[in-house]
Parts: sequence; structure tokens; C-alpha cells
Amino acid sequence: MATKKTVWYKVLDNKKELPEGRVKTVTAAHKGICLTHFEGKFSALDNKCPHQGGPLGEGSIENGMLRCPWHGWDFHPQTGIPPGGYDDGIATFEIKEEGDAVYVGVAEEDDHETTISDIMAETMVNWGVTKVFGMVGHSNLGFADAMKRQEEKGKLNFYGIRHEGAAAFAASAYGKLTGKPAGCFSIAGPGATNMFTGMWDAKVDRAPLLALTGQVATQVVGTGNFQEVDLVQAFGSVAEFNHRVQSDSKHAELMSLAVKHAILKRDVAHLTFPDEVQERKAKPNEATQTPEKRITSMEIAPPKEAVDDSLALLKKSKRPVIVMGHGARAHKKAIIKFAEQLKAPVVTTFKGKGLIPDNHPLGGGVLGRSGTPIASWFMNECDVLLVFGASFSNHTGITSKKPIIQVDFDPLALSKFHKVEVAVWGEISRTLELFQSGLKNNLDTIDQTREVAERWAIWKAEKKKRLLETSDEGVSSIAVFDTMNQLTPEDAVMCVDVGNNAYSFGRYFESKEQDFLMSGYLGSIGFALPGSMGAWAAVGDTRPVVAVAGDGGLCQYLAEITTLVKYKMPVKLIVLNNHELGKISKEQRAGEFDVWKTSLSNPNFAEFAQSCGAWGNRVDKQEDLTAAMKELFAQKGPAVLEVITDVNLI
Repeated sequence: MATKKTVWYKVLDNKKELPEGRVKTVTAAHKGICLTHFEGKFSALDNKCPHQGGPLGEGSIENGMLRCPWHGWDFHPQTGIPPGGYDDGIATFEIKEEGDAVYVGVAEEDDHETTISDIMAETMVNWGVTKVFGMVGHSNLGFADAMKRQEEKGKLNFYGIRHEGAAAFAASAYGKLTGKPAGCFSIAGPGATNMFTGMWDAKVDRAPLLALTGQVATQVVGTGNFQEVDLVQAFGSVAEFNHRVQSDSKHAELMSLAVKHAILKRDVAHLTFPDEVQERKAKPNEATQTPEKRITSMEIAPPKEAVDDSLALLKKSKRPVIVMGHGARAHKKAIIKFAEQLKAPVVTTFKGKGLIPDNHPLGGGVLGRSGTPIASWFMNECDVLLVFGASFSNHTGITSKKPIIQVDFDPLALSKFHKVEVAVWGEISRTLELFQSGLKNNLDTIDQTREVAERWAIWKAEKKKRLLETSDEGVSSIAVFDTMNQLTPEDAVMCVDVGNNAYSFGRYFESKEQDFLMSGYLGSIGFALPGSMGAWAAVGDTRPVVAVAGDGGLCQYLAEITTLVKYKMPVKLIVLNNHELGKISKEQRAGEFDVWKTSLSNPNFAEFAQSCGAWGNRVDKQEDLTAAMKELFAQKGPAVLEVITDVNLI
């Protein structure tokens, strides 16, 4: 067998970096080396203790012996031989000194052999999962290494976050915006459980998401081992597809099925990778897979009877109103075109905000608790409601007193809470084609365009009155969103948090061509900042990304401002700081409870942003708001505008 070539690596630029009697860890290629300086000689030993793998370079020389920092076993610092003639010595490597530098010689590395993780990472990328948010750690290193190779090929972007919960929220936001899954990635145990909330956010909002978790060795699962949680069992309630990768799995097929479930079910898929599997060599002839001819078209036509019943109602209607929910996001252009044919107002759920611009002649704004009186007025005056992609949450408050035609791709969403006149199971755009074809010239609806303009005029006059309300405690929320109406880029992707800031946003911000993302049915505080990271990963620098958060929500994932800076994500974050969990205080009063434990002690968010390397500014007077917001949107990189607001002016 041929002797491998020795390759020399510089491990010290200057011998003074390692004084006599000291040790340190250095790296030669991928090899960890314990470098020692003992009795005037530099020596190189394998950095792993043969017993538990302890890092010898973190040990010390005591009484002429190198002591392992983990369990105290001794080795000679030059030869690696333990006292007493035991046969558990440490391998040594050649050393050479050139001037002040020290070099270590190690055998030339073998070419990388394809691992199970390589097969699965490449298959994941082939299926379109090219954005992953997560944290690399000791129980996911093998799969992380495989993703590194995909990133080096330019096929994957990995974003290292500061908290795994932010990774899951970012992946959820990406799925909501694009309809395609991103990945969130963690170690075993606490890293994985940190992702649970964001995974549920994706699940209940029907956003595809791929969760990838490391896992301790299979043989110790269930034994109470360090960081051991049975993640297949733990994620059984949230993941539609939920499997442990095994050495004998069909690895490419397993990854293909995970991504396929996420896409077609619009749900969460989870794979967990035991430590002993990740670096195992792939089977001979084991190949990756692609989605070619593996994904069916979703353009499913509804049953003829449902179409006929819908047409019968629409042909009799004089004042139809269309409701768009988040589930209609991919079909908004077709729905607006149909509304123009009907001359019918279009209102949205809060999650569907912006699916029709508020300045569209038929745009009626948001329906429900976070909405406008325009939307509720048209709902109450209509003679039929045509609902696309909405599930009738209490927050929206779609009345059951009007005849309803409900269209959705999910049969379980139809008539979910109460009976509707016509439940139409089908893909929205295909259903609209049948509606348009069936109606043709059989429409007798009135043109409600003028009424839309009239209701907007009434609401805008009311907003002007509210804008006059001021306070010495801070700026009013309506002033913040009125300024945003004037200055926010018209094509921005906007991520909104939970709380009073969200209610005010839904009510006062007038959408144009923006897209809006939020934690809808889960209503999880803290979504805005990590959600903006997912939005930026989706659109890059092609569109502005704006996050709107309250002080309570922002502090949940405040450290992710450093992530914005690290990856040069030019997110513009507006934080409404009223030093209170204002929505909870309001609910306590409404429930006739005492206001208790809702006050907050906050940092100066602008100064915090600056300390992270972002732009930051703070405003506490309404007259300074316009200039500050102009400056915010003029920044090229990540930027934070903190506005001190009055909790009572929402």
C-alpha cells in the first residue's frame, strides 16, 4: 500500500504564542492537534483523548505530564505515552520550525466519500429547499457538513440564527410568502424543542416547512441521556410527516417524501438524524432524487353540483361581496378580475390584508377586530358572501346570517364552524374559471364602486379626527401608521407582530402593492423580526422588507438584529415602544380584572441596534416622525426606528 504524502500546515506564526510548559489546540487541515511546548521542544499529538475524546489541547502540563481536561488521565507531552506502560497512548505528528513559525505534518486527506447526509442534503436542494435557518451544534455536525458542501456549490443558503425559535418563524414566513418550504435546523433536545412554536405557526397557517433536527445516538434514545428527547414522539402532533432517519432507510426517497408532504399538504415535515447515521457512508449506487414527475398539478375542479348551486346564488345576487383570506394569496389577481366583473367590493381577513390594495376602486379593507368599518359595512349590506381561502375565525367575524359560498382546496375548512349555503371544494383559480364561464352575461349585480369610495371618504375623515389626538406620554399609533402610509415603499414585504401594534396596523395602514405576513391563527408574539428574515431570504434585494413590532414582541427575539447585520439583511424595523403589554392590559380591563404584571422595562432599542452594527434612531415627538422615517427608509443596511408611543392612543 502506497505511503500517503505528508502535507505541512503552519499552526503558529510565532513561537511566543505558546510559552514553555503550555498546550493549545490547533488545526492542520481538518485534523485537530494538541500542540505542546515542553522542555524547550514543540510537539504535536492527536487532540482526542483515546478514552472519551476529551480535547487535550485544553488540558495542562502538571508534574511533567499532559493531563486530559475531562477525566485527568496523563500522557507524556512529547511522546503521548501514558505512565505505567499502558497501551492507550496518543498518536504523534511530525513538527518542523522555520524561523519563528511552527509547522505540523499530517498525511494527505482522502477525497471526501459521499455520506447519507450528502444524499439527503442534495435531494432536499433538488426539491427546491434552498434556504435553511438554524444553529449548528454537536449533534447535527454531519448533516451541517453536507449542507456546507451544497452552499459551496452555490445551491443552498444557510443562515445561522441566535435562537432556534427564530429559525422556525423565519422558515414559516418564507413558506407563507412563497408557498414553498424552507428549512429550520437544530441540534437534539433543547435546540429542537425551541423550534416547536414556529413549527405550529406554519402548521396552522398552512405554510410548508421542513424541520431538520440532530439526534443523540439511537441506542440511548429513551434512556435519559444528555440532551435526549424522542423527537419523533415530541413532534407527532405538529408534523404531518415525521420520521427518524435510519442507516437502512431509503434516504433519497425519505427526503423526497418529506418535502413532497410539506408542499402538497401545506404542512410541516420533520426528519431527525441520529448522530451515528449522519456521517455514515452512503450505500453503493445510492443516488439522489429530483421532483421530476413526482408532483401532481393542484388545479382540481370542484364538483359540478357545487358549481351549479353557486351560479344559481350569484345569478340572483344584486349586492355580492367577496372575502379573501390568506389561502387565496396565490390567486388574488384572478379573484380581483372576477370582482371587477361583478362590480363587487373585496374585503379581506387580517391575514389576507393587502391581497387587494386599499386604493383599488373595489378594495374594502380588512374585516373584523383589526379591520375597518368599511369592510364590516359591506358585509352587512350584501346579499351573498363569496369567500375564498378563509376559515371563519372569531377574529375575522364573517357573519353566518348571510348566504355564503365558500371556496377552499381543503375540504375540512369548508363549513368548519357552521353550515354554509354552498361549500365548494376545489382549487380557487380553476373554480373561478368555471364561475366566469357559467355566468357569462347572466349577471344582474349593481355597480358598488361609488359606494366603496363613499365609505372610504367617511373612514378617512374619521382617521383625520383621531390623528388630532395627542399625548405627552408618546406618539399615537395612528400617527405612526399615517406616516407609514406616506413613506413605506409600495412594493414592500411587511411582517407584523402580535399585540396593539397589530390591531392599529390592520386598522390604519392603507395597503398598496405590499405583501403582509403575520402569525395568524397561532397569534404568536415575537413573529415580526424573525419573519422578516424569512421574507428577505425569499425576495433578497428585489423588494424592501419592513418589520413592525411592539416592544413586548421585539424582546422575544431581540438578538436576531445581529443576524440581520451578519447577513446584511436590509430589513427596516419599526418598533412601537409603550413600555407595556398594552393588549393584555386592555384584556384585563375588559374582563374586569386588575391590570397586573404588564408593565415592561425596555432597553433603548435604537442604541441596542447601533451596538449590534445596525442603524438606529429613537423618536418621541410626532413632529419628528416624518424626518426620522424618511431617514430609516434611506438606509442601505438593517435599520431600527424606535417610536415612543402612548399605550392609550391605539
